[in-house]
Amino acid sequence: MGGLAAGTGGAFAEFGLPGAPGTDEFWATVGAPVSVPAGDGGWTTLFLWRGSGASIGFESWSEPVPLRRWDDTDCWYAAVRMPPRLRVTYRFLVGDAAHADPFNPVGAGGDRSVAATPDAPAQPHWPALGADDVLPVPRTRIRWTSERLGGRRTVRVHPAGGGGPVVLLLDGDDWLYLHPAMTAFDSAVAGGDMPAVTLVFLPAGDREAEFACRPGLWEAVRDELLPLVAETGVPADRDRLVVAGQSLGGLSAVYAALEFPDLVSRVACQSGAFWWTPGAADLADPLGGPVGGSVAARLRERPDLSGLRVAFDVGEHETRMLPHCELTETLAEQAGATVRVSRSASGHDRAGWRHALLRDVAWALA
Repeated sequence: MGGLAAGTGGAFAEFGLPGAPGTDEFWATVGAPVSVPAGDGGWTTLFLWRGSGASIGFESWSEPVPLRRWDDTDCWYAAVRMPPRLRVTYRFLVGDAAHADPFNPVGAGGDRSVAATPDAPAQPHWPALGADDVLPVPRTRIRWTSERLGGRRTVRVHPAGGGGPVVLLLDGDDWLYLHPAMTAFDSAVAGGDMPAVTLVFLPAGDREAEFACRPGLWEAVRDELLPLVAETGVPADRDRLVVAGQSLGGLSAVYAALEFPDLVSRVACQSGAFWWTPGAADLADPLGGPVGGSVAARLRERPDLSGLRVAFDVGEHETRMLPHCELTETLAEQAGATVRVSRSASGHDRAGWRHALLRDVAWALA
């Protein structure tokens, strides 16, 4: 995965970049990272940084990759070997600071960018927004002071297509400020790929505490948050509630379906943290415990899940997550749930979960 030498003769012509690296003419031709086929069926992707020494930090997929300097110019580069079908979040690390790729129009917040190999599936409805673009924010907001959870948080509510079934987005601030879910859902509804929905962006407090297999969050959602949503005047059908969560949020969404079936009967789960058992997060190897963790143990009790629709997705490059997710998927179906299973072209990375989020929410409401 490390930096490789550039093309023969020291130029980047094989990546479609003419001219001498480091010149103004060269920089004028640089765009997003460029991939060319590698001999193993994967890709070699060229990343370029203009300035001083840096490294590339990838989201979950790889250890940081140091950049190499081109002669004595301001051009720093890495030619990174990537597997087939990969979409990954990355940033340039310079000292203690992190920066988005100034040449890449696809950003993820102010200090991250998204790269994809040419064979990674498209993600319709998600606009390409750069690091300097300001994402739209729903006008309706709820100041929620929770007696059960403690503290105060701001929950945003958006009626995509005029509003409809509630879609509760866990880690809601990520979907507001890193990835433009509001715009993507509006586009999906307008394009006929899902019915009108009411998005509720729930920011996380203490993720480990709130998303663990405990009832507090879901009692608070049921008894405190959803009544506040009903008071906003935004059309919101809570009887067809979909909970969408990723990682620990996916764990929590499935837990809610198991323990609060009258509240949660539709789930879109991406890369659920089904390795979780009490105390596992504090271990040197959290994923090394019982396969499927506490959720699998609960599913082996064969609860009646005949009223549940749950879509499971996990990154195909999350090799250590796959056994935990596969067992959970199988046990949920054996318990009577209607199950959809898919794999995204990513690691444990929100950039790879974006398409699954839209597709699986639409499926859950079908």
